[in-house]
Amino acid sequence: MTEQELVQRAQKGDEDSFARLMGENETRIYNLTLRMTGNEQDALDLAQEAFFNAWKGLKFFKGDSSFSTWVYRLATNACIDHLRRKKRRQDISVSMPVVDEEDDRPPDIPDERYAPEQVLERKQLRQAVTRGLEQLSAEHRQVLIMRELDGLSYQEIGQLLGLEAGTVKSRIARARLALRKILVETGNFPPGPSS
Repeated sequence: MTEQELVQRAQKGDEDSFARLMGENETRIYNLTLRMTGNEQDALDLAQEAFFNAWKGLKFFKGDSSFSTWVYRLATNACIDHLRRKKRRQDISVSMPVVDEEDDRPPDIPDERYAPEQVLERKQLRQAVTRGLEQLSAEHRQVLIMRELDGLSYQEIGQLLGLEAGTVKSRIARARLALRKILVETGNFPPGPSS
């Protein structure tokens, strides 16, 4: 059954069809919300919120885009709203989560092709990039994640966010510069000749 057929059935109240739509999109939506928030519990809550909003708004879904694109946009908007609320509640402008080395994730298995120092450097750089992303505005974080981590084209990002391609490109360029500046200031990126 196609996505469009599932949507049509779900719009008529078929919960099984909607469950299939959720199943086909849940991993992608959870990965998005996790990248946007950096917190597993918030990511689960926001993914659930996105699907709940999709169920509530399904009767208004016209099919101008695919269901997966629509629910991706709902999840993105939920994350941005969450991040804005979180920022307003904090006394400081940036929240840096503590990285817990004893969490439930499976341990990283080192790649024996590389020296331990290289493995450590890559891990520290990944953590620095994650912290840097958390310091960006929600809009800059959003476009970088969509482009660099999810691999979406400028056109796809523009469609999801309701922006012109030029606006998407300039927002991504500003986000990259802001992230680079953060990484340079924290000593995680070489300043280069122009800095």
